[in-house]
Amino acid sequence: MKISSLQTARYKYSPKLPGMLRNGIADICVKEGEETQSVADQEKIKALFPNTYGKKEITFQAGENTSETKKQVVGVILSGGQAPGGHNVICGLYDALKATNKENVLYGFKNGPSGLIEDDYLIFDDEYIDQYRNTGGFDIIGSGRTKLETTDQFAIAAEVCKKHGITAIVIIGGDDSNTNAAVLAEYFAANHTGVQVIGCPKTIDGDLKNEDIECSFGFDTATKTYSEIIGNIERDANSAKKYWHFIKVMGRSASHVALECALETQPNICLISEEVSAKKMSLSEIADYIADSVAKRAENGMNFGVAVIPEGVVEFVPEFSALIQEINELLAGSKADAFNALSTWKEKYAFIENGLTKESMEVFAILPEAIQQQLFLERDPHGNVQVSLIESEKLFSALVKDKLEERKAAGTYNGKFNALHHFLGYEGRCAFPSNFDSDYCYSLGYNAFMLIQYGYNGYLSKISNLSQPASEWVAGGMPITKMMNIERRHGEDKPVIKKALVELDGKPFKFFQAHREEWAVDTCFVYPGAIQYYGPAEVCDITTVTLALEQTK
Repeated sequence: MKISSLQTARYKYSPKLPGMLRNGIADICVKEGEETQSVADQEKIKALFPNTYGKKEITFQAGENTSETKKQVVGVILSGGQAPGGHNVICGLYDALKATNKENVLYGFKNGPSGLIEDDYLIFDDEYIDQYRNTGGFDIIGSGRTKLETTDQFAIAAEVCKKHGITAIVIIGGDDSNTNAAVLAEYFAANHTGVQVIGCPKTIDGDLKNEDIECSFGFDTATKTYSEIIGNIERDANSAKKYWHFIKVMGRSASHVALECALETQPNICLISEEVSAKKMSLSEIADYIADSVAKRAENGMNFGVAVIPEGVVEFVPEFSALIQEINELLAGSKADAFNALSTWKEKYAFIENGLTKESMEVFAILPEAIQQQLFLERDPHGNVQVSLIESEKLFSALVKDKLEERKAAGTYNGKFNALHHFLGYEGRCAFPSNFDSDYCYSLGYNAFMLIQYGYNGYLSKISNLSQPASEWVAGGMPITKMMNIERRHGEDKPVIKKALVELDGKPFKFFQAHREEWAVDTCFVYPGAIQYYGPAEVCDITTVTLALEQTK
């Protein structure tokens, strides 16, 4: 099989480590910080995690290694959706483990957490690991979305670990996966299994972050990949000068991806779901906002433009959210069978009209028929509307078209509006990781082993000071419980890691807010081009605009 020259070259790339991790395993010691408490619901979280709550944050620094010398047998799991750099977390973990003791062993549990439960694994060696260095994807062991959350599962996991002599498990995942890691760590501690659990922060959505976790891995590569494509589309729009491009980007619960792409490419429009929610904007108001840009640009002879739409924005529109809730109730239980038994859309429409409130029916009625039907596609496992299946980029372009036709009839608009649609999703999840993500992920994995070596349990691998060169990054760990709060899930109170939404008073949004009026009317497009891997550091190692703005003093 012929392998591309870039792929071959990336195998040989040596990721950069934080300064204190370069000293050699024998010369790394621990500096303990203050005891921690959860971000909210402290008493409830403490009661649920009596063995792992309130532990101290730690940082690694140069000094004599005082950890216990023993053979380590570690298991690693990839959990949830793919994110660029996951392979390098495993490579960093493997290299640190082998640098400490050649007899140490790394198990890879296949296809996510289910691999641990089913005892389905491989044992890494140099030849196998070298095929995946600095590459995208999760195909090194596969991933899955099985949740580790029941006592029976924990008991099985403990038996599997005992069978193989496993001393620690590393779970690489997002907020739900690391919540599961915290619960598993508590079980292992309470039952004196001797098995540690360490988490690593992964998600391209960027919503697993806080004052300690500055960035989840994969966000840098994914947003650079999307921004390259958006920049290409902007260049095409500016060349053809006859199309408005509506581009939906990933980000179900938060708009970090959309905001970062806007900061990198300066499109005419970018919706921010959190702002839509805060302002309680209706579908009509959003459509008018976009139509204003279309009309103003048309006055200047520019019948083209680019609008970026977050994947989950419709859930943040109050009236649309209410509509979805009513539809979920409308099709609950046996009523879904009655609806599905109807043979024509006309019959189904009458069923819907009879079941919705007047207010929600008014919202439903203004939707294009294709979008109406998407609301009644296959339900999720809980019987709810799968909002991610709604083509919101087509929804908003259709609503804007209606607004422009109204303005044309009123004599206030005389431009041309031709819309094209794009959804940027899977294109970014398994891209070749940027130098930043290659370095960051390798450091997270290397650092995870240091946490294991020093006996920590229920901790998240933490690398900070990320806007600076890698040599100045700071390695350490924080108790996962520090990020947790109580949320209502499926009728029960559950401990979960709090999602980080776009902060409307944060520096990235404030910068966007200060410039978007100019971008809406003028053509201020920026064309980032492809991710660069070789050349000057200011080109190859550059971080996201979001991170740079957040850490600007």
